[in-house]
Amino acid sequence: MEKLTTVGRSVHRVDVWDKVTGRVKYTNDIRISGMLHAKLHTSPHAHARIRSIDTSMAWDAPGVRAVLTGKVFPHPVGPLLADRPPLAVEKVRYYGEPVALVVADTEHEAKQAAGLIQVEYEPLPVINSPGEALADEAVLIHERLGEYKPQIVGVYPKPGTNIANHTKIRKGDMNTGWAESEVTVESSVSFSPSDHAAMEPRCARAEIFPDGKVNIYSSTQAPFYIKKLFHQFLNVDIGKITVHTPVLGGAFGGKGTVNLEFPAYLASQAVGGQLVNLVNEREEDLITSPVHIGLEARVKLGATRQGELKAAEYRFLFDGGAYSDQGAGISKAAASDCTGPYRIEHVWCDSYCVYTNHPYSTSFRGFGHPELTFAMEGALDRLAAKLNMDPWELRMKNAILPGDTTPTQVALNSSNVGDLPTCLQKLKKLMGWDGRRVKTADGKVRTQGISCIWKTSSTPPNAGAGAILTFTEDGSINLNCAAVELGQGAKTVLAQIVAEKMKMEMNKIFVTMDVNTQYNPNQWKTVASSTTYLAGRAALAAAEDAIRQLAKRAAIVLRCAEEDLEVADGRVFLKDSPEFGIEIKKIALGYKYPGGNSIEGEVIGRGSYIVRHLTTLDPETGFGKPGPQWTVGAQGVEVEFDPRDCSYKILKAATVLDAGKVINPQMAIGQMSGGMYLGLSFAGSESFAFSDDGTVQNPQLRSYKMLRFGEHPEYLVDFVETPLVDGP
Repeated sequence: MEKLTTVGRSVHRVDVWDKVTGRVKYTNDIRISGMLHAKLHTSPHAHARIRSIDTSMAWDAPGVRAVLTGKVFPHPVGPLLADRPPLAVEKVRYYGEPVALVVADTEHEAKQAAGLIQVEYEPLPVINSPGEALADEAVLIHERLGEYKPQIVGVYPKPGTNIANHTKIRKGDMNTGWAESEVTVESSVSFSPSDHAAMEPRCARAEIFPDGKVNIYSSTQAPFYIKKLFHQFLNVDIGKITVHTPVLGGAFGGKGTVNLEFPAYLASQAVGGQLVNLVNEREEDLITSPVHIGLEARVKLGATRQGELKAAEYRFLFDGGAYSDQGAGISKAAASDCTGPYRIEHVWCDSYCVYTNHPYSTSFRGFGHPELTFAMEGALDRLAAKLNMDPWELRMKNAILPGDTTPTQVALNSSNVGDLPTCLQKLKKLMGWDGRRVKTADGKVRTQGISCIWKTSSTPPNAGAGAILTFTEDGSINLNCAAVELGQGAKTVLAQIVAEKMKMEMNKIFVTMDVNTQYNPNQWKTVASSTTYLAGRAALAAAEDAIRQLAKRAAIVLRCAEEDLEVADGRVFLKDSPEFGIEIKKIALGYKYPGGNSIEGEVIGRGSYIVRHLTTLDPETGFGKPGPQWTVGAQGVEVEFDPRDCSYKILKAATVLDAGKVINPQMAIGQMSGGMYLGLSFAGSESFAFSDDGTVQNPQLRSYKMLRFGEHPEYLVDFVETPLVDGP
């Protein structure tokens, strides 16, 4: 195997200088002359019927160009189930829901006018939890649920209830599993919705031209998905829609679907197609736009006295909020991997996405997997305590391995699942695991905890990406793809893959940071921890295509066979006589003979990739393949607890992840450390507080408690690198 020279090195990010000098431009940084501004009027009620809307005072306000209500477009939209109007129609279903929109010359004028809109409401009973939503006497949040249209296969709403989706997993035989179980434990957990809290609030702009062309500028993880949904719900020709996306200031899944883009388009339409900007203030980004899903879960485990897991039963009630958005997919993803990375032959899971009168949910980092992990790992700790068994040993004994099957009965092998036992062994050494509780001299208690994690991407069966390579006159390469740079370093990793395959220095690979759907090749989304896999395979294919073309024309010039040539260091040369060759810059745009005759033309490397062999899940058993591979890992924390005031401090947090080949170690460590921060903040303090009437009581960052600077533990990170056969 050839030694890698670029992949596996911690090279600097390709966007590092623009970011550290403040030159990078985000969506709302780009100012365009003549641009109008929109502001939302939102509901002060979590559930109420709209009796009347008086917009007369808003129309009379200075600078106002248009005032819109839900009547302008009273049709539901949605990525998985079309159940949400862009502006509320007939009733509001959560505190902060958009009811009306004002377009004005300035943002200040739009905000003032939006505050002048008068709405008369008739309050309705509020549902504040998934459990309440499933009660026999519960009010229906969506009376017309049976009229909503699922947009994909695999979403099963239950008309006459508050259930937006129900996913079933039926593996093995539960009677056999419980009969083989000598010990059982049950565990229940719950947590409220929380927020993504990305540094950059959501922002969208829309402009409609006289010929019907539409320009959308958006801080989105899914530029091509916006095109798809605009065509689907607004009946705009898909070829006339161009989506522009600069770099993002964080997203964590929260910008992976369509949110402000719909009302921005309607606003532009109301003012004759002029460019209209709609940007969230922080409070709006917290509660008006979609949030991180909540959960009520019950887990029952059965095992032998030696700790071998035999049976598992799960009931997940996901708090999808007022509309399903990605909640229906999150509940399905959690069901698909409900057991965590453990070998269990008999599994029964019912996972529901439930409507409540909370802000609606969308993707969040992990897409249902952190939530199922919280429920499963707590139950495992209970089982370990009942068995008087080391929690590390219990997990080691039941770690999933090649030859085992997932809850959806996918057969695992040494390529499509990582090496969990090795992760556990490394974690034990990394954090100094001993599982003991130690009393310190000052009366505090110091202890440790561990868990195991896994995840598959839950992508659609046709998720894919494309990449194009072009050459400049000096032989350097431009990489063109639609991966969105949202802070994770995707464009750097893709450049490393191309540099490695072309055997070039990284400073010869140039990547355009912005995405423009008119010029970039299609990519499903930048979500699901799948960009390096999807776009990486496309970039690799594009490099291979470019190498073939370079070898073909070099063979003509050098008068030799193509298979005798190699491409490296900016040259194409004979393998057995490297001194005999030609520089790439002399042939990449066509070759001109000394006498003036030219051959061939520009080398354009083209590559694409689409996931293979994925299926939908059987609606009765859950049988199917929801993702291409399963990433596994082990995590641990060391905590110091003060029994005098019940306070605690996290001293250390450790992760060992089987990541396949780590392309950029330092960026990967940053990803793991950032992920641990999100998880610890979510587990320790992040949560929306709701009053009895559904009002969000902490809608600002000063009252929404996140892990703050100075509260961070020491982060410890290590990797296992099990090769993925079809990885880039």
